[in-house]
Amino acid sequence: MSNSKPNYVYKLVPSSSPVPLDISKLPARLPVSSLDQESGFIHLSTSVQVPNTLKWFFAEDNSVFVLRLPYDSLEEEKIIRWEDPKAEVCGPRGGEGMFPHLYNGFKLGGDEVDSIKLLEQVDGTWDKTIENVIEAGWLVY
Repeated sequence: MSNSKPNYVYKLVPSSSPVPLDISKLPARLPVSSLDQESGFIHLSTSVQVPNTLKWFFAEDNSVFVLRLPYDSLEEEKIIRWEDPKAEVCGPRGGEGMFPHLYNGFKLGGDEVDSIKLLEQVDGTWDKTIENVIEAGWLVY
């Protein structure tokens, strides 16, 4: 992956979480996962990282909400950092093994998210689902 700036970053949320698909009904602050609370930030992925995040962390889930966040405003507010998954090593934007992490007091809701998709596995894998959202132009770097 290049060091170019992404247009969007993505938050994957288990479908058991209370996320409305209607963006106008998205609250100002969604509940925070225990992983995010323990880490001290909200874990995000780039479009290139979403397929492996789905396969590694959501393999047992039949469906997952994916929230799309425009990147520019997060960068302008200086609330996003590029780090390894444990936030131990900072690196260049989009570098190998670097993930976008949101540091804004766990605020993730209507002000940060511009679109939501409920993705569902097809034939027990995420492959076809990922292909479909890429082809539709929703999952973009």
